Amino acid sequence: MRAVVRRNKQLVCDEIAELTPGPGQVLVRTLACGICGSDLHALHHMEHMVELSRRAGAGLDFDPTADTVFGHEFCAEVLDYGPGSERRLKPGARVVSIPATLTATGVELLGYSNRLPGGFAERMLLSEALLLETPNGLPTEAAALTEPFAVGAHAVAMARLDADSASLVVGCGPVGLAVVAALKAAGHGPVIAADFSPRRRAAAERLGADIVVDPALESPHDRWEALGVPRTRAAQNMIRMMGGRFGRPVVFECVGAPGVLQGLIEAAPAGAQIVVAGVCMESDRIEPSIAITKEIELTFIFGYTPDEFAATLRQLAEGVIDVSGLVTGTVGLDGVAGAFRDLADPEAHVKILVRPAD
Repeated sequence: MRAVVRRNKQLVCDEIAELTPGPGQVLVRTLACGICGSDLHALHHMEHMVELSRRAGAGLDFDPTADTVFGHEFCAEVLDYGPGSERRLKPGARVVSIPATLTATGVELLGYSNRLPGGFAERMLLSEALLLETPNGLPTEAAALTEPFAVGAHAVAMARLDADSASLVVGCGPVGLAVVAALKAAGHGPVIAADFSPRRRAAAERLGADIVVDPALESPHDRWEALGVPRTRAAQNMIRMMGGRFGRPVVFECVGAPGVLQGLIEAAPAGAQIVVAGVCMESDRIEPSIAITKEIELTFIFGYTPDEFAATLRQLAEGVIDVSGLVTGTVGLDGVAGAFRDLADPEAHVKILVRPAD
């Protein structure tokens, strides 16, 4: 079968071995798979990513120099089952899944595996126990966004928001947009969204951001006071002494570039929680004394839980999260390498899906 293979830090279309489902596994046909920002980084820096994961204790059994088929944001169609399966879904059923497959030797993380291909292949092996059927009527391209939007759900779940909280989302790429959507789906607001890209700001507004800011023209932190959030500890104490109240400010860092976290520590209101969802792959520097003086709370998040993944699929299916218009391009396998180049320009696309059948 055909697949897009990362080989020698290049993406090449090639034939790879056909798949046979093992016990509890399901053979599926890939219908659509999103290109993630982590895929863009992994193309050239996979070795560094794996080294950092191992230092973090992930213990990945993965050779970054060997062939890899990316793709972990997918919607697929059931084709066949392995032995001992319950076969609870009929062939032809559309499904999504956490991108992990249970095997006799352990768990394979799809998109970051030498043994099993991810969604940039015509077919995949999934675990029956992890399948979620796509509800009737939910378009395939929307279902394929379940995985990235679950990341936003997890970021919001890890935030200590109260009923009066105002939030600032810094960076409106796919992660930031998922956070905006999750905040509004949970009933939180007001939400400020900040990005230099007009296209990304427009996408954040469509997902429900109450205020969108171009940081080239103004600091988004200038909006806190108008939302009833005093920025200094002295002003906060004065309001409390007078019997007033204000919501806990929460900032979501969704950029993942050196220097951003330090800038937020300096600019955020005293007592703010900064939820770090952007993955900075380089060494960075912060000045803890400033964070200590302001009593800034840093919370680093990763991935999502199975329940958050399932809840995100329901919200997409029920229209609580409306992702129409976010997919700005689709390509077949032959177009994946070009799509990676196009995504380097935030004005070119918001999200591109790979459709192996095209």
